[in-house]
Amino acid sequence: MFEELVGLIDKIKDDSIGEWIVDKENDGTLEHPIQMPFVVYSRVVRQFERGVYNFEEEHPEFELNRYGSILEKWETQSMSTVDVSKMDGQGVMALIMAAVRAERFCDGALKEFFENGSIEKWLLRLKEIDEEGLQ
Repeated sequence: MFEELVGLIDKIKDDSIGEWIVDKENDGTLEHPIQMPFVVYSRVVRQFERGVYNFEEEHPEFELNRYGSILEKWETQSMSTVDVSKMDGQGVMALIMAAVRAERFCDGALKEFFENGSIEKWLLRLKEIDEEGLQ
């Protein structure tokens, strides 16, 4: 069920993920306004994002548009430190969706989830769920 995303595990391990772009040329005047820092993500990360949205579209039964309320049952632990070993597929996918959507509100949020190993940990749990034939 999670093949498209799980298939990216090895690619993610060897990927650069993304690069911060910081404006060092402009001085902040009206004529030369400073561009706020932003991340340019790698192809693998873009493929991952597409995979997440494809899954959401193909599996409306997971109700990932409600990822916040799905995650409420896992208490208030940090997304990066939550123990996913007992989470079902819906819970893990809600974490992934929350990470992808966090980027809309905070540049670099998704990059942090990749770099601190959260994305890999979550994908490995999805792989276990697939291998066990669970959802």
